[in-house]
Amino acid sequence: MTLPDALPAPEDDGAADHLPGLPMPSLVLAATDGSLVDLSALRGRSIVYFYPMTGVPGVALPEGWDLIPGARGCTPESCGFRDHFAELRAAGASAVFGLSSQTTEYQREAVDRLHLPFAMLSDPEQRLVDALHLPTFDIDGRRLYKRLTLIVRDGVIEHAFYPVFPPNEHAAAIVAWLTGR
Repeated sequence: MTLPDALPAPEDDGAADHLPGLPMPSLVLAATDGSLVDLSALRGRSIVYFYPMTGVPGVALPEGWDLIPGARGCTPESCGFRDHFAELRAAGASAVFGLSSQTTEYQREAVDRLHLPFAMLSDPEQRLVDALHLPTFDIDGRRLYKRLTLIVRDGVIEHAFYPVFPPNEHAAAIVAWLTGR
């Protein structure tokens, strides 16, 4: 739940510069609440935060995880969105979703354990990587999403937060951006 000291900060490599103004693709993703979410049909102002993977208590993270800039912190980031959920809604967010390439069943454990008041979306085939050319990294033969948050207004990407660091303070930064503080 806490981040180790001296985590390497990710650098802005420009991998999200192209995103503002793009329409969300018509992709339907499974959500942990049992629904199916068509990203192109998001209405109002939605927040979609992408993360590499949540850990499971008692299961070791991949070797070298803490050395990958921006990899560590998925659980603290999700808890931040949980803790600021009411503020995000009050600031105009019609929906909040976490999104990773983990399966819905895997993510459901995190939603239950962390008491998240929003659904997580699953993209195990990483169709969004291809559709939007999203930033990723590889570890242990797996391609994972880099940490990124999209503000989507009526199906169009309004703003991209990238890179995201530190992840445990990110939800508060989104509230500040939404409220103009």
